[in-house]
Amino acid sequence: MMMKHTFLVLFLLALFLKVYSQTSTVSGYIKDAGSGEALIGVNCYIPQLQTGVTSNQYGFYSLTLPDGTYKIDFSYMGYQTHTVQLELQKDQVLNISLEEDVQSLNEVIVSGIRKDRNVESTEMSREKIPVKLVKKLPSFMGEVDVLKTITLLPGIQNGGEGSSGLYVRGGGPDENLLILDEAPVYNASHLMGFFSVFNSDAIKDIEVYKGGIPAQYGGKASSVIDIRMKDGHINEFHGQGGIGNISSRLTLEGPIIKDKWSFIVSGRRTYADVVGRMMGIEELKDNQLYFYDLNLKTNIWFSDKDRLFISAYTGDDYFKLGESLYMNWGNLTTTVRWNHIFGSRLFSNTSFIYSNYGYNLGVPGTSADQFDWNSQIEDINFKEDFTWFLDSNNKMNFGINIIKHHFEPGNIDAGENSFFEPLKLTNYNALDGAVYVSNEQKIGPLFTVKYGMRLSVFQQIGEGKVREYQKPEAPDDDEVISETSYGKWEKMGSPYVHFEPRVSFKLTTGSTSSVKGSYNRMVQNLHLISNTNSPTPLDIWLPTSKYIKPLISDQVAIGYFRNFADNAFETSLEVYYKDVKNVLDYKDGAELFLNEDLETELLTGSGYAYGMEFLVKKQEGKITGWLGYTLAKSMRKVPGINDGREYPSTYDRTHDISLVLNYELNRQVSLAANWVFSTGNPVTYPVAKYDVQGNTLFYYSERNGHRIPDYHRLDFSLTYNPKKNESRKVKRSLNVSLYNVYARRNAYSIYFRQNEDNPSLTEGTRLSIIGTIIPAITYNITF
Repeated sequence: MMMKHTFLVLFLLALFLKVYSQTSTVSGYIKDAGSGEALIGVNCYIPQLQTGVTSNQYGFYSLTLPDGTYKIDFSYMGYQTHTVQLELQKDQVLNISLEEDVQSLNEVIVSGIRKDRNVESTEMSREKIPVKLVKKLPSFMGEVDVLKTITLLPGIQNGGEGSSGLYVRGGGPDENLLILDEAPVYNASHLMGFFSVFNSDAIKDIEVYKGGIPAQYGGKASSVIDIRMKDGHINEFHGQGGIGNISSRLTLEGPIIKDKWSFIVSGRRTYADVVGRMMGIEELKDNQLYFYDLNLKTNIWFSDKDRLFISAYTGDDYFKLGESLYMNWGNLTTTVRWNHIFGSRLFSNTSFIYSNYGYNLGVPGTSADQFDWNSQIEDINFKEDFTWFLDSNNKMNFGINIIKHHFEPGNIDAGENSFFEPLKLTNYNALDGAVYVSNEQKIGPLFTVKYGMRLSVFQQIGEGKVREYQKPEAPDDDEVISETSYGKWEKMGSPYVHFEPRVSFKLTTGSTSSVKGSYNRMVQNLHLISNTNSPTPLDIWLPTSKYIKPLISDQVAIGYFRNFADNAFETSLEVYYKDVKNVLDYKDGAELFLNEDLETELLTGSGYAYGMEFLVKKQEGKITGWLGYTLAKSMRKVPGINDGREYPSTYDRTHDISLVLNYELNRQVSLAANWVFSTGNPVTYPVAKYDVQGNTLFYYSERNGHRIPDYHRLDFSLTYNPKKNESRKVKRSLNVSLYNVYARRNAYSIYFRQNEDNPSLTEGTRLSIIGTIIPAITYNITF
C-alpha cells in the first residue's frame, strides 16, 4: 500500500511539472515610439484570460502563460492601443512602441494615465501627476511648479505662501520622502520657498503615495513623492526652452548613438540681478539674488537585457547684500543605475546614489562682525531592487538598501578681527539599512492583495560624542555629568530595529467600481529641527540617537472608487486613521540656534490624525480637471506642553478644497483656473499682558489654541499655440497667467505690537507675503 501511495505522489508531481513546463514567458520593454522614453504603468491585458500586468518604473513587463495563441492589448492613456496576436510556444522577447493618440491629445489634458487605473490598480492613496497637466496650470511669476501642483490634491496642503513644505495627512514637512531619480532631496525650495527645485522640462513622471506605501520605500513617516527625470530622446535631436518673468530655461536632448545611447541637459536660471545691473539699477549694483538648476542624464542600451542610467542634479540659491550679508544653499545629487534582466521574469536594478544638501550664511570682509556659518547633510546610498514576475497572478518585489548619513549641524569660522568665536557643533554619522519583500497576488477575477514587510536597522556611529545627564528621560543642559567620545565607525549605543508591515487589497465590486484598503507602518530616523512652521534653508537635520527616538507611524485606510461614463469621470472617497509615536515638539521658549545640547530643548509625545478625502476627476472632453475636498484632524499630546492635554498639531487643517479646471477652447487656445481654500493654521496667541518694572510681558494661550484667518486664492491662465504647420519642426506657445486674481491678502502669520497712537494698547498685525494680483507671461519654444 505504501509503495502505491509513493508511485501516486510521484505521478502527480511529474504531471504538475509537465503542466508547469508547458508555460512560456513573453517579456520586453514598452516605449514611446517617438522619443524612446520608457512608459511606466502600461496595461498589458489578455482578454481571453481576463488577466494581465503593468509595466514597471523602467517600462519592463513580463507575462507567463500556458502555451497557446493569445491576443495582448497594450493600452496607455493618451496613446493608441497596440494589439499583438501572439503564438506562444517558447520564451520570447517582445518590445513594444506606442504611438501618441494625436486626436485624443487635442482634448485630453490628463494624459499618460490608464483610463481605469483609479479602479483597477491595487494602490490606493496614490496619485500620478502628468507633467503636461503641470505645464498648463496657472503659475506664479511664470514658473510652473511640480510641488505646487501636488498641493492641489486631497490630503496634501502647503505650509503657506512662500513655502515649499508639504503637510500630508497631518504630518510635518520633514515626513515626506522626496526623491529625484531615487536620490533624496532634503530642501526642495528656491527663493525661500516660492519655487521648487524641480524643472518641469526635465521631469518625466511624478508619483505621490499618501498611504498604502509599497515596501520598497522607507525612512519617512507620511508620504513618498517619487520624481523621475526624462531619459533623453533616443531617436532625434530635440530642444525646448522658455523665457518668463524672472527666469529662462533651455533643454536639449537627443541620441549620441541612435536607438542605443541618449542624453538630456536641462538648465534654468533667474536673471533679475543681471538685467537689473544692465539697466543701471543702483540697488542691484553690488547685490545678488538668483537661483539656478542643472539636470543631466544619459541612458545607454547595451542590449535587451542591460541598460545603464547616469543622472545628476545641482541647484543653488545665492543672495548677497553688498558687504553686509550673504547666504546660499543648494542640493547636489548623482545616481548611477544598472538594469539587468535575468532570464525573462527577473528584473533587477542596482543603484549607487549620492546626495548632499548644504548652506552658508555669513558676513564678508574683515570687519568685526565677519563670520561664515555652514551646515550640511550628506548621504552615500546603495540599493539593489528586484522585480520577479512569477506568473500572471503573482508579482514579487524584494531588495536591500544601505545608506551612510553624515550630519554637520553647524560650523562657524571667523577672522582675527571678528568678535565671533569659531564654533563647531558635534557632527553625527549613522548607518541606515533595510531589506524588504512584497508580493502582489491576484486571487480570482475580483480580489487582489499586495502584502509585504520591511525590516529597518538604524545605527548611530562615530566619530562623535554623547553626553550623559542626571535624568536621561528629561535631559537638562545644567545637569551634564559626563561625556563619552567614540572613534570613527564605532557603534554608539544599540541599534534601532523595526519591522514595518505593509498590506493593501482591492475588491472589484463591478465593472467600474472597487473597494480598497491598506495598512502600513513607517519608521523615520531623520528629524528636522526648525524654529518655524515651514522649513527654511537654515534648518538642520539630526539622526535618531540615545535621546531622540524614531518617529513611528501606523496608518490604516479604506476607500471606494467608482468611474462613470466609460471612465471619463473618476470618483473616490477615502477615510484614514494614523497613529504616531515619538512625536518631537519644542519646550516653551526653546533655543535651537547653534545649540550644542539640542536634546535638552526637545520633548517627546504621541499623536494621531484622521480624515476623509473626496475626489472627482474629469479626464476627457474639452473641459477637464478635478474637485478635491479634505476633512481632517491632527492632534498631539506631549508631556510638558499644554499641561499634558492634547492640542492641535501645527499641521492641523480642518477643511481643504481645491478646484482645478482646464478648458480647450480650440486647438490654439486653452484656459485654466484653480481655486483653493483651507482652514487657517493653528497658532498660539497672547491672551493677556502685564508690566514688570516697565517691561511688557505676554501671557499666552494654550498651545495652538487659535488660528490665523482662512486661506483662499484664485489663479487663472491662458495658453496660446499659434496655428501649427505640421511640417515645421519649431513650435511656439505663449502662456499668460494671473496669480491671486482677486488680490487676497492671505495671512502668513499674525504678530503683536504696540499701537503707535496708544502704546498701552497691543494690536494684532497680519503679515502677508503676497497681497496683490501677480501677472506673468512666458514664451515657450520647442524644436
